Amino acid sequence: MLLSRMKSGDPEIFATVQGEGTSAGVPSVFVRLADCNLRCSWCDTKYTWDWIKYDRASETIEIEVDEIARRVLEASGEGVRNAVFTGGEPLLQQDDLVLLATRLREHGFRIEVETNGTVSPTEAFAACVDQWNVSPKLASSGNTDRARHRPLVLQWFAARPNAQLKFVITSDADVAEVHELVETLGVPRERVILSPEGIDATTLSERSRWLADRCRSHGYRLGSRLHVFLWGSERGR
Repeated sequence: MLLSRMKSGDPEIFATVQGEGTSAGVPSVFVRLADCNLRCSWCDTKYTWDWIKYDRASETIEIEVDEIARRVLEASGEGVRNAVFTGGEPLLQQDDLVLLATRLREHGFRIEVETNGTVSPTEAFAACVDQWNVSPKLASSGNTDRARHRPLVLQWFAARPNAQLKFVITSDADVAEVHELVETLGVPRERVILSPEGIDATTLSERSRWLADRCRSHGYRLGSRLHVFLWGSERGR
């Protein structure tokens, strides 16, 4: 599997607390996969896919599933049994993730997957996942509509009660776009999270206050980026 590297050169597998979504605050082990099929202008993990700005050989590492599982167990210690597959876009490597998830579930792990909602899960992988954290990209992400909006894939996630939709919000235009998409998909608003864009605590605090009013008006959840408030943009947190 192709993973991102830590600054130390080790694969980016680390224990922390989940920073976003409905499981924010849950102690978790993250596995960050490299490569992505989208190019978000505000992405805070461009080192997983932007091979113009970053050196692919230095930023990624090929590693076997069994070794990843071993490292997850080592990082988890006694008390962590929530694993989060993130990226990049994890579903580009979902065949290998089936094997990894299966091994971790044998040790009592719950599996979360963070995805941009453009790649259809296989039946085998879907059977391994306890929670989907789906982040469909809006026009403000800078991706073309054709690249970022896959209606059939989003309909699949919308039909799953274990999938939440999280949108990165930069303006009222984004909120209006969310309204339209949520109505089209028929997703209950309690499964929709609006999260302010930002990679520092000051920006997030200011935008969260503004966004809280929109969430209160429309019945959406307000999402935080707990890890940013705690550690900023530090890698491996």
